[in-house]
Amino acid sequence: MPFATEIRPVPGGLADSAADVVAVPVRSGDDGPVAVTAGTGHSPEEFDARLPAPLADLIAHYELTGKPGETASLAADLGGGLVRLALLGVGASSPDDLRTAGAALARLAKGRERAAVAAPSLVQEGRSGADDASGRAAALSAFTEGALLASYTFTMKSADKGPRPVGAIDLVADDGAAAEPVRRGTALARATALARDLINMPSLEKDPEWLAGRAEEIGAEAGLDVEVWDEERLEREGFGAIVAVGQGSARPPRLVRLDYRPENPTSHVVLVGKGITFDTGGLQIKPTDNMVLMKTDMSGSAIVLGVLSALGDLGARVRVTGLIPLAENSVSGSAQRPGDVITTYDGRTVEVLNTDAEGRLVMADAMAYAVAGLAPDTIVDVATLTGAAKVALGTQTGALFSSDDALAEALEAAGRTSGEPVWRMPLVEEYRDTLDSTVADLANIGTSKDYGHPGATEAALFLREFSGGLPWAHLDVAGPGRATGDDGPITKGGTGFSTRLLLHWLTAMP
Repeated sequence: MPFATEIRPVPGGLADSAADVVAVPVRSGDDGPVAVTAGTGHSPEEFDARLPAPLADLIAHYELTGKPGETASLAADLGGGLVRLALLGVGASSPDDLRTAGAALARLAKGRERAAVAAPSLVQEGRSGADDASGRAAALSAFTEGALLASYTFTMKSADKGPRPVGAIDLVADDGAAAEPVRRGTALARATALARDLINMPSLEKDPEWLAGRAEEIGAEAGLDVEVWDEERLEREGFGAIVAVGQGSARPPRLVRLDYRPENPTSHVVLVGKGITFDTGGLQIKPTDNMVLMKTDMSGSAIVLGVLSALGDLGARVRVTGLIPLAENSVSGSAQRPGDVITTYDGRTVEVLNTDAEGRLVMADAMAYAVAGLAPDTIVDVATLTGAAKVALGTQTGALFSSDDALAEALEAAGRTSGEPVWRMPLVEEYRDTLDSTVADLANIGTSKDYGHPGATEAALFLREFSGGLPWAHLDVAGPGRATGDDGPITKGGTGFSTRLLLHWLTAMP
């Protein structure tokens, strides 16, 4: 759904703004919290004179520390009538701090028409993360991301009586320096919101055909080449795993390929996103509480679509192919059975020992197709794949597995930049033999209890089998991919976690 909030770079001073919520940043520091009035159009003494008490006294009264996202508000007349003055904690003004602060301001201003903050007061020379032009731009971009993402809503209610998101947040600056960071931050937030929209859509509507159709629309809007395989072509061309996972549903599977081709690309990356549009677990059916969340089991595909939609706007120089295998894992007389042996795209056979370990099967076909026909330099896959990853790392950090140290380091760095942290997990070679089957080339889950069932690692080792020895990384976002409540830039539901991580990684590639 389009953002109801707009972030706008506005010339002038804060005193000239017609906003009904005006934010003054409060920074933390070794000498205690301090309010910053740069860019307000008033000297600190003039600003204090318009308040019921000096800013330093107000900070002490509200017991503010400058912690990012901390807020307090009061009525004040800054020269144009009463407004709601928000004291807004911005920490050290790093991108992470300002992403949190932007989210806090957007939440504080819900129900209002316009909020405003002076861009120079958010980022100043000599502050952490804002000590040069690129650092200031990154910080303002992060503030924009945070404010927009916290304003994100998804609803199918006939009437929503809650407070609406703030209509606009003005970033006031005389020098125009906010324009490009706002544009970039908006592009990153829109890509994430697109992923969230797709994830949050109920599966009653969101079947493989519907999602393939949305991919075609998104591709057309972004200038991408798009190709879709229907069920007959999938079977004819040997995508046995995708066909097998989808055969239990009356809504047949699809495979979508999207290509972003800049002029003179520096390299070629393939992104593979798990697209299980609903996951019952198959014949080995999930408990009800687990199944309730399974409209979001296509998060990987939504993330890949979000990433591909924004590459042109962000000027990525690398060629990117997105592969999205789509299937509904359902229960019927035609569903695959435990013990079935299926043949994947590269000709290897897999014994299906657990029908609820289906995501790795559809991704295996897509990865095998990439290795055989696309000649990529790198493959990265993303999926809500295992509960084990959530158990290991919780809901704030994604699991990263990789066969390549440099690739892993680059993705970790991108996660730090985007505020979407990932933790590298081990591909323990001793565990590889647990994927051996007595009747097929591979089993889709571990066959040995000797290792304590390391489910996330077993799934990653299975996927590595189809990476063709190329530099490869696997992002298991089962933990941070779903949120049960609003927190900072996150809103309840699908989060689109790793969309911005992948965009930062791809746009930073030379």
